[in-house]
Amino acid sequence: MARRKSRFSLLKFSITIIFLFVIGWIGYYLVFPDVSSLKKKNPKKTSFMEYRENQWKNQGKRIKIDIRWVPISAISPYLVKAVIIAEDDKFWSHKGFDFDAIQKAIEKDIKEGKPRFGGSTISQQVVKNLYLTPSKSPVRKIKEAIITWRLEKNLSKKRILELYLNVAEWGVGIFGAEAASMRYFNKPSRDLDPLEAARLAAILPNPIKYRVDGSSRYVERRAQIIYDIMVKRGIVVPEYEDVIKDKDEGSIPSP
Repeated sequence: MARRKSRFSLLKFSITIIFLFVIGWIGYYLVFPDVSSLKKKNPKKTSFMEYRENQWKNQGKRIKIDIRWVPISAISPYLVKAVIIAEDDKFWSHKGFDFDAIQKAIEKDIKEGKPRFGGSTISQQVVKNLYLTPSKSPVRKIKEAIITWRLEKNLSKKRILELYLNVAEWGVGIFGAEAASMRYFNKPSRDLDPLEAARLAAILPNPIKYRVDGSSRYVERRAQIIYDIMVKRGIVVPEYEDVIKDKDEGSIPSP
């Protein structure tokens, strides 16, 4: 009887310790990192960049990170809208989480038998890039959820989007819209046309596997879908784009 009581006391003590640890752990991420500093301060190097650097080092590769920070006003509106269409079409209306997308992702994971925890919003991806790693573990997802909630509470949607467009990975060593635009199209991101914007947005799910300047059928098909949606929503007017293109190329002088 005494032995059983001792075991019960030990179990109760263990549960209490675990409970206090979990509460303390959650409490920590409710305070740290200081996301409010991002209102005015641009991050120099993200956790995801450091993860890539360690990965390259272990592989014996010498790759330098290319990132060129620009305000959202200096990024083509076509790219801004193409990225939202491709990555998080409900960005302006949700509060950090797209529960419909999460449900669909979970259903897909169950069907395929592979827990990938998809359905991330742009806000969640900003948190992953700034503070976490690509790990798909439940613990990492809980951290991501807590910090995402805080991010949405402290920053404007415009600022969150600006952060994403500047820290998103767009290829090996390429981070941010400006670096991607210069690398793939040799021009600043403000000058991207609709099709170029669609191609950049198309590779975001896996910018290491897919290339903007490659011949992947997936990229071609996805870019065309994004472009067609922009046309359908009136974001792109093909006739107007043709006029602008002709103007840029120079018109034939009248006799």
